[in-house]
Amino acid sequence: MAKEAESPEFWSDSDRAQEHMQKLSAARNLLEPWEELRQKLEDLVTLAELAVEEDDESVAAEIQSGLQEAQESFEKLELSAMLSGQYDQSNAILTITAGAGGTEACDWAEMLLGMYRFWAEGHGYTFSVVSFVDGDQAGFRNVTTRVEGPQAYGYLKAEAGVHRLVRISPFDASKRRHTSFASVDVMPEIGEEVDVEIDAAELRVDTYRSSGAGGQHVNKTDSAVRMTHVPTGIVVQCQNERSQHANRRTAMSILRSRLHEFAERKRQEEVDALRGERKEIDFGSQIRSYVLQPYTMVKDHRTEVETGNVEAVLHGELDQFIGPYLLSTAGKGQGAKGKG
Repeated sequence: MAKEAESPEFWSDSDRAQEHMQKLSAARNLLEPWEELRQKLEDLVTLAELAVEEDDESVAAEIQSGLQEAQESFEKLELSAMLSGQYDQSNAILTITAGAGGTEACDWAEMLLGMYRFWAEGHGYTFSVVSFVDGDQAGFRNVTTRVEGPQAYGYLKAEAGVHRLVRISPFDASKRRHTSFASVDVMPEIGEEVDVEIDAAELRVDTYRSSGAGGQHVNKTDSAVRMTHVPTGIVVQCQNERSQHANRRTAMSILRSRLHEFAERKRQEEVDALRGERKEIDFGSQIRSYVLQPYTMVKDHRTEVETGNVEAVLHGELDQFIGPYLLSTAGKGQGAKGKG
């Protein structure tokens, strides 16, 4: 890869060169943490040997702390190394849809949006809202986001499914406890290297002005784009970019991902039909529950992992759930959707 970059002809194709450098950077990002961990362990071994030679017990606590940090680093790197699926290295397109619960559910969808924003920013990812449909009184009926960064999809695929919230309703004058649901859908952003045929004659493109209460989440423009793929009925929107051209480009990228997902789902349904399998997904099949009243708890129903610190979870501390789930599904043939 490095030798190829030394060729003068290589830099004449800027798109190819940029793609090459991105792959090189991704490879370095994967290798460097392992090298840092190796160096840290070597330093601890050296420190321990010196302590033994000099009969010095004063550094025991430092060595123990270093080993604990190394163990935590290894577990994170081990999980990262297991994300070797076809699209695990890709950016993620994450869509949150309010379910049963009316205004409560729309507000819950907005809370989930904030949770994933916190998580993404904490991992150094770029998080942006691509499109949204406001709720009637609060929150969102539907919101689509783009999470950009190495292995964004690999991690976030663990979040696909139904999320349930139990709390005292801020919208209920009687202060009764309400249960709300929202579904999270996650798919990889499909690059142009994957063959997805889109016939321009089968596309309907509409432009409109972004509006609504989502101004704190997106840049309002006069050039929002809605694309409809007529044969499948798939509709995508983009309203966060500052130009119609940029909105078209982002919408086309998401459309490619949705069409790829559509084809994969259809293929899987045909396989399931041959096997006689039948799968049902409804709002009673939550993957995780978030309880604020009468006690505080977040529990992942797939792994039984739970915590009482709901506030921390809503502020993005999701790795305690994502890690165990991905490790439990390793080698079980998770598909591109990665649903639990």
